[in-house]
Amino acid sequence: MKVLLVGSGGREHALAWKLKQSPHCDHIFCAPGNAGIAKIATCTPIKADDIKELVAFAHDMRVALTVVGPEAPLAAGIVDVFQREGLPVFGPTRAAAQLEASKSFAKTIMRKKNIPTGQAKRCHDANSAIAALDEFKPPYVIKADGLASGKGVTIAPTREEAERAIREAMVDRVFGEAGNLVLLEEFLDGEELSIFGMSDGRKVLPMVPAQDHKRVFDHDAGPNTGGMGAYSPVPQAPEGIVEETVRRVMLPVVEGLAEQDTPYKGLLYAGLVMTPEGIKVIEFNCRFGDPEAQVVLPRLKEDLLLLMLESIGIGFSRDRLTFTDDAAVCVVAASGGYPGSYRTGLPITGLEEAEGDGALVFHAGTKAVDGTVCTSGGRVLNVVGMGPDLAGAAARAYAALGKLSFEGMHYRRDIASRALNRQGGGT
Repeated sequence: MKVLLVGSGGREHALAWKLKQSPHCDHIFCAPGNAGIAKIATCTPIKADDIKELVAFAHDMRVALTVVGPEAPLAAGIVDVFQREGLPVFGPTRAAAQLEASKSFAKTIMRKKNIPTGQAKRCHDANSAIAALDEFKPPYVIKADGLASGKGVTIAPTREEAERAIREAMVDRVFGEAGNLVLLEEFLDGEELSIFGMSDGRKVLPMVPAQDHKRVFDHDAGPNTGGMGAYSPVPQAPEGIVEETVRRVMLPVVEGLAEQDTPYKGLLYAGLVMTPEGIKVIEFNCRFGDPEAQVVLPRLKEDLLLLMLESIGIGFSRDRLTFTDDAAVCVVAASGGYPGSYRTGLPITGLEEAEGDGALVFHAGTKAVDGTVCTSGGRVLNVVGMGPDLAGAAARAYAALGKLSFEGMHYRRDIASRALNRQGGGT
């Protein structure tokens, strides 16, 4: 079976790695891919949002399944186009993907289905948004309504910073059209948690929880990023939280969309906060999280390719997924200056040594230049350590990171520390 994977980041490398393990997978193509993915798949220089060319390629190569990694093609309707062409594709339709593409749409569904979440207010211009700050208490949460590569959320401790964030989104247009509408939201106090669920339009099969680290510097300092690391399991998560999330969050969303004649098939990601009042949803994504996928997929025992085919086809023939008892810790090696401006084209050394140390090295922003792997993005490499516990997994990840080098490389040194500190360990 030939598979086409759309995307070029660390999530896509992890997906390619996992899909390749299926005995039903004969060959993987990736558009456009990266230097790491190119070692296990045939990369083609088609951009992830070039839907017309992707359709033509899938036809020409007789692809049996297309897997869409990033959110932008989903929001643009890639699944709808592939379906019209009779091409099997894993992911939600454009209408269903509004769950991620529009935070306002997601809030409407949550209110309709009584899904626990924070209070929010829609604002269509900067002046009304600034005035609406009076209805909230600091810290203020300002969210660009549309897609912003994981960077459209600002948590402002002061009124002055909140007003600045509103102007940046709605006047300066730092997030482009995503800032046409902003949501002001109640700040939810508690630790965050990511839970994936695979849906066939009726049933949801949950995966093990993970916790992401969004801030660029240690101790959650600095601006938000696309994610600087993740770990799984999350020992501080209450017992039964996965089942509760399916019952109170995921199934109601799937049911709500079905009631609108918008069946949800694909991967559903619930971003949660564990508050003193219980779990509350802060966001939904319509694809695997990045870098959470890099710690969840290595623990999955199932054949991911078959799961995807069941999701979009006859439905699930099972009621649960199985995972290893291993722990996984992912640390992101980023370019100097990220998430601001940064240089690219910098040679990377130590890749073979890091991989030989027993770690998984998923490429996120790399390209091959005359046979040398170089940087090509802000998040460059995802180093994943596996072990019987979080302390061992973190030690393996950081040992492998010590063998990698490129000019300006930086990474957080406290990934999984929340859990490790509770257990009496440290990174």
